[in-house]
Amino acid sequence: MNSLDDTSADAASMVAMCSLRAGTGLFGIDTRQIREIVASTATQPVPLAPPYIAGIVPYRGEVLTAVGLRTLLGLDSVNNASCLIVLDEGESDERFGLVVDGVGGVVMIEPDSLIPNPSTLDARGLSLFDGAYALETGLMVRLDPKRLRPSRLKQSGMFGEIWPRQMVEARCAR
Repeated sequence: MNSLDDTSADAASMVAMCSLRAGTGLFGIDTRQIREIVASTATQPVPLAPPYIAGIVPYRGEVLTAVGLRTLLGLDSVNNASCLIVLDEGESDERFGLVVDGVGGVVMIEPDSLIPNPSTLDARGLSLFDGAYALETGLMVRLDPKRLRPSRLKQSGMFGEIWPRQMVEARCAR
């Protein structure tokens, strides 16, 4: 095999992760699970909704529930424009939005480089995070849309209250 074939074989075995930010944290979602990224959007509040529901947004003739990643992480909400990532969770056909601070580029990662969640992570973190990738610039925490589904978050019962700010700052400093 020549080097050109080696390069294409290596690229085929890589996973394309969309990098995104919430606070100072770097997160990633497999690009195959993202339907669309909307650069900036305004959510409409939902009265009496749990705190992690950022609101609802119109999307291509539908109304999507938007989950706020900052709230799930226990960070303060921000009023400036955020990005909305429209996710298709294949198993349940539940389409929803994830509100994040910003979206970076696509990072190509070897699938076997995933580091499992540490055993010291609390139950809330274990229910959200799907491991991490060690990048040259730091850790990228992998998010799985199945874990972020509004119906699953409600069933878990862990997100009625937001995390204390000190816990989040300590996690981001690691």
